[in-house]
Amino acid sequence: MQKLLTTLLALSYCLGAFAQNGHLPSPKEHFGFNIGDDYQLANYTQTTAYFKKLAETSSRVKLQSIGKTEEGREQYALIISSPENLSKLSRYNTISKQLAKAEGITDAQARAMSVEGKAVVWIDGGLHANEVVGTHQLIETAWQLASRTDAETMRILDNVIILLVHANPDGQELVSDWYMRNTDTLKRSVDQLPVLYQKYIGHDNNRDFYMMNMKESRNMGKFMYLDWLPQIMYNHHQRGPEGSVLAGPPYRDPFNYFFDPLMITGIDAVGAAMYNRLNVEDKPGYTRLNGSSFSTWYNGGLRTTAQYHNMIGLLTEIIGNPTPEKVPVVPQRLIPNGATPNPVTPQSVWHFRQSIDYSISLNYAVLDYAARHRDELLYNIYKMGRNAIDKGNRDTWTLSPSHAAAITEAYQKDNPVTPEQAKNMANDPYGWMTRGSNIDPKYYDAVYKDPAQRDPRGYIIPLNQADFGTAVKFVNALIRTGVDVQVATSDFTVDGKSYPKGSFIVKTNQAFRPHVLDMFEPQDHPNDFQYPGGPPVRPYDAAGWTLAYQMGVKFDRILDAFEVPQITSNGLLEETPKGKLVAGKSGYLISSQANNNFIVVNRLLRSGVKVFRVGAGSGSKNPAVAGTFYVPNSPKAAVILNEATLHLGLTTQPADAKPKNLLPASTMRIALWDTYGGSMPSGWVRWIMEQYEFPFEVIYSQDVDAGKLKDKYDAIIFVTRAIPNPGGAAANRGVYSFKEPVAEEIPEKYRHLLGKITAEKSIPQLRQFMEEGGVVLTIGSSTSLAYHLGLPVQNALVETAADGKEQPLPGTKYFVPGSILKVSVDSTQPVTWGMYSEADVNFDNSPVFKLSADAKIKGITPLAWFSTDRPLRSGWAWGQAYLKDGVAAFSARVGKGTLYAFGPEITFRGQSLGTFKMLFNGLYGQEDKEPTIKLPAGN
Repeated sequence: MQKLLTTLLALSYCLGAFAQNGHLPSPKEHFGFNIGDDYQLANYTQTTAYFKKLAETSSRVKLQSIGKTEEGREQYALIISSPENLSKLSRYNTISKQLAKAEGITDAQARAMSVEGKAVVWIDGGLHANEVVGTHQLIETAWQLASRTDAETMRILDNVIILLVHANPDGQELVSDWYMRNTDTLKRSVDQLPVLYQKYIGHDNNRDFYMMNMKESRNMGKFMYLDWLPQIMYNHHQRGPEGSVLAGPPYRDPFNYFFDPLMITGIDAVGAAMYNRLNVEDKPGYTRLNGSSFSTWYNGGLRTTAQYHNMIGLLTEIIGNPTPEKVPVVPQRLIPNGATPNPVTPQSVWHFRQSIDYSISLNYAVLDYAARHRDELLYNIYKMGRNAIDKGNRDTWTLSPSHAAAITEAYQKDNPVTPEQAKNMANDPYGWMTRGSNIDPKYYDAVYKDPAQRDPRGYIIPLNQADFGTAVKFVNALIRTGVDVQVATSDFTVDGKSYPKGSFIVKTNQAFRPHVLDMFEPQDHPNDFQYPGGPPVRPYDAAGWTLAYQMGVKFDRILDAFEVPQITSNGLLEETPKGKLVAGKSGYLISSQANNNFIVVNRLLRSGVKVFRVGAGSGSKNPAVAGTFYVPNSPKAAVILNEATLHLGLTTQPADAKPKNLLPASTMRIALWDTYGGSMPSGWVRWIMEQYEFPFEVIYSQDVDAGKLKDKYDAIIFVTRAIPNPGGAAANRGVYSFKEPVAEEIPEKYRHLLGKITAEKSIPQLRQFMEEGGVVLTIGSSTSLAYHLGLPVQNALVETAADGKEQPLPGTKYFVPGSILKVSVDSTQPVTWGMYSEADVNFDNSPVFKLSADAKIKGITPLAWFSTDRPLRSGWAWGQAYLKDGVAAFSARVGKGTLYAFGPEITFRGQSLGTFKMLFNGLYGQEDKEPTIKLPAGN
């Protein structure tokens, strides 16, 4: 009887679990093909229809829109769990968030909630839309979780709440429709897309997750950091290293020293579950650690920003395409080792379904781990948050590379190393031969007990800074990632310094302390070389990115505990506090130091209101400095300016008399270069121009080559990788390169996008444009236009080889991957008006120039330069002394026009707001001067 009762209960349970609201359609029934069939892709319209059917017919599935995309589509997520769990979703959501924030609960309460709660696991797909395995594994995973009744699936549904998140709806629609447009299956390809697969930024949509500029990023950020706070998030990508099937966790060094070790070891544990499962299922080809390029150093990716929030952030990169491919012969991948314990043998045909099956196995491995260890996952995220809060409440010293180096340097100063010891140390990076070292602990104490070296207890962002609107944008970026920000409710004093009401306070005694520190503090990337004396190992992405530096936000680091009258922000802050409109007898003065003020000026100009800029030496008694905007009194101006005080924080100064030496700030006819397939840097500038309301038109190489540019435009912007290097080097090289399409093989409506900027056809047209008075602004590698024009500038980062010829400095001597450097700025020049005498710039092995002796008389003006031999602010700069006295940016008169050359990435990923003004200032009408130099036509 007992056995019968047990059997009936089990049967009842299974039937209940299998019960649906109606017929649950399979992918084959809905799409007309199985997910993973060769030569077949589903678009987003078809996918959302299927998701809706699953939600309508399955009691395990809940469909939720998390917001609109940049192209206006609904972005959906599926929440999947057992019907019982879905009925208590609010309670489990509360537990997940309370444990992740680790505030207001005791350790005992946390343990009890960990037992009661359900593990929350995020699985996404499709972020990089041409990586089509991602979207399709998401569909297949949803189907299997909604339909399967095996013991493992039921255990997962009982113990886990699964968030299946579509990461790029617009991209799936574009890529799938592009692939399926050919009726001949053998001609189908996801390659050579005509435009970016995210409206503005394409592949860089996975570099936007601490800034969250894009709507899709904000949607996912809210769902992750404000709505759910999952313990595990899994980010699907392509493609694995050649000769493998996929790369996955754990990842190679370095990892960021701000992380809690439990996050790193959590990645190890889940990674082990993933590759163990593949091995059990006879699915070889998983590589990890230094078997791939992926690390946990960088912040800003969908999975990497999550890691700074104590989440076990997972990334896999897998092969696979609906058009069958192969696993090539890579001999070094065939030897089993710690990175690749189970190599895959070469495969002459690899089908799309194989990659889908691998992905489902990986998903189930993660979900099964979460089901079996749900209480551990829930408690551990609490523990990491609690550790962070505790560190923020006491004196803490970060174990960073520069601090370790300081110990070595101090010891060696007192105890000089012999040549033999130096040789041994160079060949002993892990200290095996120096385990008996007699370094006195006093050298450790000199660094790790030095009060000045402590981590801050918090940061204060004063209200009274020139560009407070940008500071608000920075604070909102923090809030979007779940960071707690306080707003001062009255004036206060800390460490003897007074701060006004409305200033921001960001304390480090909060669960997401790693992210807080990472946004304010400089990154200290370790020196990373293939072997002692060998070439550097390029970071996975950037080496340094400190957001407060990039945005030019002024803040104070507070090392001791402090309390101020404050309230915690509940949601995003208004763009800026309300400003103040003050009119003088003559008009208004508007500062050029605040980025938002350029929006105001553009609105005035668009409405026909005259705007001027105060030139140097105005002699006016008004509180105006060079570059300040002057707006004469008028009813139309008053209406626009009053609106801006309410929504843009505009505060004007009165102009009682018309300032002297006024220059017109007229609207220019602006063109922005782009290319077939889309340029990400150009897309970012397009987005920036729209945000700041600059009128512009996108042009392509064919438009440049057609000539008569001055008839249509006054200014043209060329972002990095637009202008080729002299000597025929490709403009779009490396990871960004792709084969130019054959015109006849693409739809006619896209053929005008084809072509590249060339020395033969394009450069003469640009020369003529400038000689006729046009302005060309070049950024990054496109500053090579100066060489094409024969301007008296040279590459500053070269050395003389044995044959007497100049050659670029080798990586063993000089290497600066994406980092933040400090430059000196000539802020008296019109294009740098509103900037300080020093600026933090985003630098990625960027061009640096030296000027010829006659450069000045030939119309070359330095705008920014490296005045020290240690300009590194955040990241990694090997051989940075080579930068000293190098010119980072300059302007040049070319005929009646001007060339601006900005070596650093002044618009980098929409993040470097501190240098936006270098672009903005160049986009207003220029004073008509006589040409300083007429370049020879042959240069």
